[in-house]
Amino acid sequence: MAVRTLLATTALSVVMVLLGGCFAAQPQDIEVFLRPDEADVTGEDYIIQPPDRITVVATDVPELAAGETQDIRPDGFISYEKIGEIPVAGKTPRQVAEMIAERLSELYKLTGDYPIDVRVENRSKLYYVLGQVRHQGAQIFTGRETTLSALARAIPTDYAWKEQIQVIRPGYGDAERSRIFRLDYRDMVIRGRTDQIVLLQEGDIIYVPPTVFAAIGMTLGEIVGPIFQAGRAATTWGVGP
Repeated sequence: MAVRTLLATTALSVVMVLLGGCFAAQPQDIEVFLRPDEADVTGEDYIIQPPDRITVVATDVPELAAGETQDIRPDGFISYEKIGEIPVAGKTPRQVAEMIAERLSELYKLTGDYPIDVRVENRSKLYYVLGQVRHQGAQIFTGRETTLSALARAIPTDYAWKEQIQVIRPGYGDAERSRIFRLDYRDMVIRGRTDQIVLLQEGDIIYVPPTVFAAIGMTLGEIVGPIFQAGRAATTWGVGP
């Protein structure tokens, strides 16, 4: 009887926590998210940060004609034997190209309006998909990810509560609160609802909660599993020749 009471109490607690979390969303918070057709995303404004990787190509420089790739060091620098260290963190690819061109122009005759080509492999800009998805965790942010493309890539599991997905834009600082809206993935996919297809931003979080029954099952498994394991171990220890 005590075990049944414990299980019932646990199940009720799980349901209350889930319902409380899902209703934390504010429908109007979707207004801070841009629509896919409203954003002008270009590489010119990209800010380089560790641990991004950059490839520098300069056809007039033998060492760089085929391109040289370096990871941005934690201190924000890259380095070359002949021109020394270059501070690249916090700068755009064009700014980095201009700095490298200025250093190299003292050693080589550079031709063309843009003699240095800087190509960036983004590793520092991330968004997050967590919860009941097959591929969860940090994902590379390119500037064109939408709620639909992010979830299609992450793939919600059979345990996912697809009608209660939360999209969260964290607030930074005391004056800025987090923005959260509820996304109905089933409506989006089955009925073609597009009003919740919005652009993500660096640092955004998509949380896919478990259904109530799935959450109860997982919670009970965490409670009952160790009890069964302990009982099995006790039975094993009690068996002798």
